[in-house]
Amino acid sequence: MDERRETQLARAATIVIAAFVLSRVLGLGREMIIGREFGTTRELDVYLAAFRVPDLIFQLIAGGALGSAFIPTFTSYLAHDRKRDAWRLASSIMNIVLAVLTMCAILAAVLAPWLVENVVVPGFTPQEQALTVSLMRIMLLSPIVFGLSGVAMGILNSFQHFLLPALAPAVYNLCIIGGAVLLSPSMGVYGLALGVVAGSFMHLGIQIPQLARQGMLYRPVIDLSHPGVREVGRLMLPRMFGLATLQLNFLVNTILASRLIEGSLSALNYAWLLMLLPQGIFALGIATAVFPTLSDLAARGEKKDLRVTVSRTLRLVLFISMPCSVALILLRVPLTSLLLERGRFDPSSTQAVAWALQFYALGLVAHSVLEIVTRGFYSLHDTRTPVAMGAGAMILNITLSLLLIGPLRHGGLALANSLATIIETIVLLIILRGRLGGLESGALLRSTGRTLVATAVMGGAILWFTAWTQTSHIVLRAGGAVLLGAAVFLAVSLVTHSAELRSLRSALRR
Repeated sequence: MDERRETQLARAATIVIAAFVLSRVLGLGREMIIGREFGTTRELDVYLAAFRVPDLIFQLIAGGALGSAFIPTFTSYLAHDRKRDAWRLASSIMNIVLAVLTMCAILAAVLAPWLVENVVVPGFTPQEQALTVSLMRIMLLSPIVFGLSGVAMGILNSFQHFLLPALAPAVYNLCIIGGAVLLSPSMGVYGLALGVVAGSFMHLGIQIPQLARQGMLYRPVIDLSHPGVREVGRLMLPRMFGLATLQLNFLVNTILASRLIEGSLSALNYAWLLMLLPQGIFALGIATAVFPTLSDLAARGEKKDLRVTVSRTLRLVLFISMPCSVALILLRVPLTSLLLERGRFDPSSTQAVAWALQFYALGLVAHSVLEIVTRGFYSLHDTRTPVAMGAGAMILNITLSLLLIGPLRHGGLALANSLATIIETIVLLIILRGRLGGLESGALLRSTGRTLVATAVMGGAILWFTAWTQTSHIVLRAGGAVLLGAAVFLAVSLVTHSAELRSLRSALRR
């Protein structure tokens, strides 16, 4: 990879990660405030259940499927200096997304009572189901707006502009925080639902000025004969099926958790979000920044540079995610207590969340690597292979969930997710390695070995520190363990001459 592209990628990754840090910090603050107001109560279970159908509609029609199909297609037009065709493609996709999402939202609003009673939360009482229906109908406005925002993000990322798209989730989180602080004390979970809707509009609004600066030529047209529109559709269909399998997993979790004790769904959600903190900041941030570069390399037929870029990105993601996984497992109780235990979120809530968090954290590395591997396939205009593997992982996840929920309760649902994701990631890595003619396996293995050593030493230091500070204040116990663990990991990485540590320092300098 030439120096210009490497510098561009480093700058993009730094911008995205910095913005994702802000977003995740605000997301953590959002969960802290929601936890204070609602704890792990049935009321919060209802809100999370009501969110499931609007999120399902967005994810299937305009979520990751749209981005993974739109960015490579839009980028290919830009790479060949065909901006007029690119803007016509963008306009058509925007209008199609708006029309389809609006129709789906209206249909879901009409069918909401039946969906809630028979599909989403059959284990809830009639009163809880009625509240779920009301909240769902309010939040069904959000996927329509998010769909347009998703296209905007794809356009700006294709132009190597990452700041505003990366800041959009932060604005979204601020709106939900506003709903929780200002509205929830008097309106209950309705305040959260209104915050979601307001956040979707702000998510789109923050990106509009940059679209104008890029000279976007919007047209009220739906050009189904446009080759780019057809290509996006061809790439989207298998990806949509793959996302359907993922959302089916979440839906199954919701159904199964609705039959467990009160607060099980809330505990599972808190644990999932805590696991996603490092995954979202680093793995998702790096994957978002590298995807347009991968798509550009694939479009130009530069296979060697594509292979090198994927390999280096994988090594960097492993370097970051492995210590995070171990730290979350070892510090699951003090971290949950420090971050969430206040107001209605009591020690029993902490134990419930920590129980699921340890099982989710086992899959953190796989979830992180999967973000890079799937984008490697998407850059090659192959969405079918990840979808096929995702379908297999879904079947495995559901099977394991049914087997493990008995002995492990909601923790079994988390463990099933991790085991299925680990297997899916390994299989996809093997296939991608064959497609690219290798992944610099020697360098990848050496890097992973050094990271494992540093992670093991870090884990020992954390265990010693938590035992030594057993009776200390929670801030000292959790915060000190995190700082010590990070310092030990970086020190060992420095001693073992980790190339990834040098890459991070180089990226920061750039």
